[in-house]
Amino acid sequence: MEAEYDFSQGQRGAIDPVPSGKTRITIRLDDEVLAWFREQVDRAGGGNYQTLINEALRQHIESIRQPLEETLRRVV
Repeated sequence: MEAEYDFSQGQRGAIDPVPSGKTRITIRLDDEVLAWFREQVDRAGGGNYQTLINEALRQHIESIRQPLEETLRRVV
């Protein structure tokens, strides 16, 4: 261990920057919900349960949007 360290080139902030288009949040999920997503990732042989949750949310949003778009197309 050195007696002194040079932090003059140091930068504040996250060591691993968040990619653009992504936002870090804190969310509380039921234990059973989180366990299910983690289990799905394990069964698939690995991966990221957060990505799986994101994909499930996207699919839900799309399933809600589609009927409205189809209705509007029929009216127009």
